[in-house]
Amino acid sequence: MFKRSISRLIAIMFISLSCLLCRAQTSTSANAINKPYRILTSGKQVTVKSTKTIKNVMVWTATGHRIVEQKNVNAQSFSFNVNNISEKVFFVMIEYEGGKPFTEKIGVQ
Repeated sequence: MFKRSISRLIAIMFISLSCLLCRAQTSTSANAINKPYRILTSGKQVTVKSTKTIKNVMVWTATGHRIVEQKNVNAQSFSFNVNNISEKVFFVMIEYEGGKPFTEKIGVQ
């Protein structure tokens, strides 16, 4: 009887301790990462506004068709239209000089 109580107590302590020590991975949502840009959509017009100078912009559809590839933008704002494309989901990659590229999924109406 005494051994059984000690075994239960040890099991409860082990489970409690493991719950305290185990931590879930931290969330890295899009809002948690400081992006140096904002993407604004107005109908089929898309505008990228940045606090840094944009080097390259690439846009492709969800099916993988590249619709915009602009190199050497060298501006803090870039606009494009998606008038002739029937898809509503796009991926935008923004690259800065000497920095990592940022990729974001956007939707247009």
